[in-house]
Order: sequence, then structure tokens, then C-alpha cells
Amino acid sequence: MYFPQITSQNLARERLSLPADFEGDYNLCLIAFQQWHQRLVDSWIPLAQQMEETYPRFRYYEFPVIRRMNALYRGFIDQGMRAGIPDPVARHKTITLYTDKAAFRQALEIAGEDDIHVRLVDRAGVVYLATAGALTRETGQALLDTLENLMR
Repeated sequence: MYFPQITSQNLARERLSLPADFEGDYNLCLIAFQQWHQRLVDSWIPLAQQMEETYPRFRYYEFPVIRRMNALYRGFIDQGMRAGIPDPVARHKTITLYTDKAAFRQALEIAGEDDIHVRLVDRAGVVYLATAGALTRETGQALLDTLENLMR
């Protein structure tokens, strides 16, 4: 399983070619398909922030995944998200993916869009951890254990 190569822009208007432009050696990808998924993504944020402070080679990102559309619609959606996310750090970490959703899901072995999906990946796109849903004690511990093993 690999994170697919995709070019996009974060809400800070920085153009990125992923996975090569991930800032961390290991990157937590919080992938959402529905607007209501934000509360599930938010359950991971405190742990992700704490891990960034603890592990200098770790970063996290939020990925709203939306079907491909023209630049006018993309601009409208991104501007709406920017209005709802005034924090510059959160804008930097939020990368909207306007893509072929089925191909994206297939690359990351995501069966459906009814839940968020979480992947720990490196800059080559290799996936080291795959889970879904809100943070639980078990999924948080699995993330910590995986990262600790990778850092050794």
C-alpha cells in the first residue's frame, strides 16, 4: 500500500507534490470524505500535536478528499474552508485533494467513504499504519508503537 503521487495545494496556498513534499520523515494522514467527518479528524489532533512536539521527524496533515472539479469550484470550496480555519498552522496542514476518489481509495486500500481513514506514511509513500475512525486508546497506542519502532 502506497500513498499515491498527487499534486495539490494546502489552505495556505502552497503547492505540494505528495508524498515527496511531506515535511516529516513520517506523516500522519487524516483522510476525510464527508464534511461531518471533521469531528472524527479532530479526535486525532491533540495526540498528533503532542507527537509533533515529541518527535521532530513526525508531522500530521488533514486531507479533505473531493472529486475532481474545475478551478472555479475548487477556489470557492477552498475559500470557504479558509474562512472556517483562521489558524495559519491549521491552514498549512490542511490539503484539499481534488482527485479521482476511487483511484485514491484503491491506492490506500480504503473500501468506502463512510468513515475517516488514517495512514502513517513516509516521503516515498510507504504506508506503515492503516486504521479508520475516531481515535481510540488502541489506535493511539498502535500509532505510538509504530512510530517508536520506525524511529529506532
